[in-house]
Amino acid sequence: MKQALVIGAGPAGLMAAEMLADAGVAVTLAEARPSAGRKLLMAGKSGLNLTRDEPFDDFLARYGDAADWLRPILADFDNRAVQEWARALGQDLFTGSTGRVFPKAMKASPLLRAWLARLGAKGVVLHRRWYWRGWQDDALLFDTAEGRQTIHADATVLALGGASWSRLGSDGRWADILAARGVEVTPFQPANAGLGVDWSDHMHRYFGQPVKAVALHAGGQISRGEWVISARGIEGGGIYTLTPQIRQGEALTLDLLPDIPAAEVTRRLSRPRGKASLANHLRKTLRLDPVRLALLNEFARPLPADNTALAGLLKALPIRHAGLRPLDEAISTAGGVARHALTPELMLRAVPDIWCAGEMLDWEAPTGGYLLTACLATGRWAGLAAARRLTG
Repeated sequence: MKQALVIGAGPAGLMAAEMLADAGVAVTLAEARPSAGRKLLMAGKSGLNLTRDEPFDDFLARYGDAADWLRPILADFDNRAVQEWARALGQDLFTGSTGRVFPKAMKASPLLRAWLARLGAKGVVLHRRWYWRGWQDDALLFDTAEGRQTIHADATVLALGGASWSRLGSDGRWADILAARGVEVTPFQPANAGLGVDWSDHMHRYFGQPVKAVALHAGGQISRGEWVISARGIEGGGIYTLTPQIRQGEALTLDLLPDIPAAEVTRRLSRPRGKASLANHLRKTLRLDPVRLALLNEFARPLPADNTALAGLLKALPIRHAGLRPLDEAISTAGGVARHALTPELMLRAVPDIWCAGEMLDWEAPTGGYLLTACLATGRWAGLAAARRLTG
């Protein structure tokens, strides 16, 4: 019986293991942490967003410059297939108003338990606390609680994650191991990351406050998503969407009134204000809430007396920031195994019979189900390719 090894028990690794087991291959699954799917469980704490229910071309476009590369992989296991897969694991689903798809349980643990039970029934052997150290001659070497172990496999799928949230197992140390074997690895960079801002004291009262009904602009891209003012800066989906543009050094501006044209803003500002303060005038004429007024003062004080200039700031407020938060705080990472280092089947060109999947590949996507869908799809693609190789 052919022997396959999958390293990494996140969504990509679990999917690869299942494809190999379904092909009649004996599968060993090695996980560095004490339990499987730790990042999946963490994502499920705020409601497990499995995928996004939208037309495939719209869905695919959210993968940016990796869309063409990922197209056949995602077409083979798309956003609708993810929903069918989750239902087959006993999960009732619902779709929110923005198209995000969630289990009704709103957490990952029921799905993960059902999945692990199904893999066990198919004969997949899971080893926990097995940390991959590379190769020893032609065997794969692991540090384990029982000491060093080696495994010989006919095929291996690496699903080792990116380089963020290292405490959950994705520490990116595998990059040096693969580079030593001649595999090109694109440097890791934060993706879906918060933005550092050195707030003045008057902003402390707004920490934890959501910012709604605004639009962020960077590099020609616009985000209308909600975000939160935090002690460290700006967090939330609204800023995560613009991570690629911010990473490239594009200026970030904030439209505090995205549904009102600049000319109309100027007209309203020109209304007589009598003895009212400017803050009260802004509240009455433009219905600015305290959070948006605080942001205006934070980034534009002293405010101009000219109404046209003030309207310009309200529509394009420059955001001063200290750059993206550190890599380990990012939800995901850009960079990883370079695309041209892989065959179309996701096998390493420099190391035959080694496939890669999930976040360790060089692609990125926004939150909202896109990350998880691509991890599942690439895991499935690599697992099926490895199975075909072993079974002929």
